[in-house]
Amino acid sequence: MDRVYNFSAGPSMLPLEALERAGAEITNYQGSGMSVMEMSHRSKVFQKIFDDTQEKFRKALKVPEGYKVLFLQGGASTQFSAVPLNLIGATGKADYAVTGNFSKLAYKEALKYGEISVAATSEDQNHTYIPAQSALKLDPKASYFYYCSNNTIYGTEWQYVPETGDVPLVCDMSSDILSRPIDVSKYGVIFAGAQKNMAPAGLTVVIVKEALAGKELPYTPLMLGYKTMIDKDSMYNTPPCWCIYMLGLTLDWLESQGGVEGMEKIKHNKAKLLYDVLDDSRLFTCAAQPGSRSDMNVTFRSVSEELDAKFIAETAAAGFTNLKGHRNVGGMRASIYNAMPVEGVEKLVEFIRKFDKEN
Repeated sequence: MDRVYNFSAGPSMLPLEALERAGAEITNYQGSGMSVMEMSHRSKVFQKIFDDTQEKFRKALKVPEGYKVLFLQGGASTQFSAVPLNLIGATGKADYAVTGNFSKLAYKEALKYGEISVAATSEDQNHTYIPAQSALKLDPKASYFYYCSNNTIYGTEWQYVPETGDVPLVCDMSSDILSRPIDVSKYGVIFAGAQKNMAPAGLTVVIVKEALAGKELPYTPLMLGYKTMIDKDSMYNTPPCWCIYMLGLTLDWLESQGGVEGMEKIKHNKAKLLYDVLDDSRLFTCAAQPGSRSDMNVTFRSVSEELDAKFIAETAAAGFTNLKGHRNVGGMRASIYNAMPVEGVEKLVEFIRKFDKEN
């Protein structure tokens, strides 16, 4: 069977070049006589993989001095706890923007550790938009301001970086990291699960401003302390070795696409293809409002649930998988992360036009 066009929200497609390279090295990595999955994380061979991958990541996002890049485990959801445990001690307060499912979960988790305010929410319109800067209710005494830059379920994405004065920014970038340039110096903490744009599930990348580490609450679990992981360079225990290796291969592929800057153009063009055909359609409508639409997750629906089901069934038969929308919102969702080739989006657009005409 040929490879399908996998529009899954995550785990998602990986670059074919990275997969093929991993396959070629899977039993004998560069003459070591073993797989990366078998080697000690304390070995010189793996240490080089680790160091090279960290260097490639810092280069890709232009991570400045004064910031540490950590390769951790537990998924982005673990950071819902780690962020307040490490940062809220400054004032006991924090601001959260609730613009989707995962930021709401993070907000609920943070309530355990301090006084948490909702600085902005889009719940009034079912998370179909991103609040403007002028709508943010900011507390100058907050320890940090938290937001999720891309909302996979609802298909919205922050098109600006919130201005919060002296209050450190914390951002969950799980679903759009490495898809556009960011100024890391504007943030206190950035974190991202790997399974959308970076590597297989199992790795979480955290970028921490060093000056913010070491002030965790006294009951912070050992493995959730940023200072612990900074001091041990992510290796207090065995790191997710294979995923770190795969991130390195993905970063090599990203460099061949023109880096993050090149990827921004590619991903925006892919998204425009999809949004244009949906906006021109008589049958389909986009869920997210213009100006807040995600370049990573395009959410849409037809005029009825029956037609949605027909569309999903017919696309699956045609080699387009995982287009069913999240159970919270229904409809369809096309996740077009970095590794989704332009050809996959072009063919889906052709299918949408045909389906629109026939129905």
